[in-house]
Amino acid sequence: MKIVILGPAHPLRGGIAIFNERLARQFQNEGHDVTIYSFSLQYPDFLFPGTTQYSSEPAPADLNINIKVNSINPINWLAVGNEIKNLRPDLVVVRYWLPLIGPALGTILRRIKSNKQTKIVCIADNVVPHEKRFGDHAFTKYFIKPVDAFITMSEKVLSDLRMFTQTKPAILQPHPLYDVFGNAVSKQEARTHLGIDQTTFVFLFFGFIRKYKGLDMLLEAFAQLKNPKILNPNSKLLIAGEFYEDRKQYDELIEKLQLKDDLILKTEFIADSEVKYYLCAADAVVQPYRNATQSGVTPLAYHFEIPMIVTNVGGLPAFVPHGKVGLVCEPTVDAIAAAMQEYMQTGSEQFLPYLRDEKKKYGWDKMTAAVLQLAASV
Repeated sequence: MKIVILGPAHPLRGGIAIFNERLARQFQNEGHDVTIYSFSLQYPDFLFPGTTQYSSEPAPADLNINIKVNSINPINWLAVGNEIKNLRPDLVVVRYWLPLIGPALGTILRRIKSNKQTKIVCIADNVVPHEKRFGDHAFTKYFIKPVDAFITMSEKVLSDLRMFTQTKPAILQPHPLYDVFGNAVSKQEARTHLGIDQTTFVFLFFGFIRKYKGLDMLLEAFAQLKNPKILNPNSKLLIAGEFYEDRKQYDELIEKLQLKDDLILKTEFIADSEVKYYLCAADAVVQPYRNATQSGVTPLAYHFEIPMIVTNVGGLPAFVPHGKVGLVCEPTVDAIAAAMQEYMQTGSEQFLPYLRDEKKKYGWDKMTAAVLQLAASV
């Protein structure tokens, strides 16, 4: 088949770009002709909360990436839509994660659909955003109309989608493993690379720092464990990821809780080549989210076989069976602290056999099979 993936890719950075590139490779491995149409402008700088939207990694030599979509230029939307329309692909796989890009993608898809040939399948990360803004509902409704079918990666997003369309085909297919960051390294090598003491017990918070991810709750929970009767004196909380909101509130909380000496702060964007060291240095990954759909951190932890502590929100508990792959707790400071204490007492060994078995469910071939089966049904 001739397939177009419409969504972020290199030189844009982040989990969705990495996902699209890995999906393209899987389709190529299965014999399909794949082109990615990415953004020349994804967000205006004043709307982007991080330091840069662009990766410092080299461009992938094995992928055909057209950097053409301007998210705020309607003339560009028509031009890109007409270009893809004239390619007459059998299938367009479009990513949807934020209503802000709904007008651009919705217009492009309308132009593509006018060729009366191309089928459109959306992989939706979110339908209702974590932080709501004016226009969200209208932008999402506009985007959804030209799409033929949908894949979501959590029950929460599937439920949200049904608020916009009751009739279009939609299925749940779990987020595949992020296996593009290399193989695991030993804990000793990872900690040597990062300068972390080998005897330290390390909890890891990984990823962009935003309010809904609950880092403030995690800090308060970790502070509860400072009692020497509970917490190994060598325990540390490793925070690896860039602030996507004002960090002042976190600095003030750290000062208030007197946690400075108990934290390892790597609060900048983590390059792809460094990801394996942060995951492999950890004894457990903690996702203390207030709300969630699914998380790209979960398949990352699966790939590197690091057990998880997650809160009972959104799609997180469905992919982290309690007592098997890790621990699930309620999204409160006390519950997170109790789960961290329980994990320190039991250790990781009991989780590893089930984690290694469970991760087999999340291959990229299962995602491509779901996309193609859905496309064939519409």
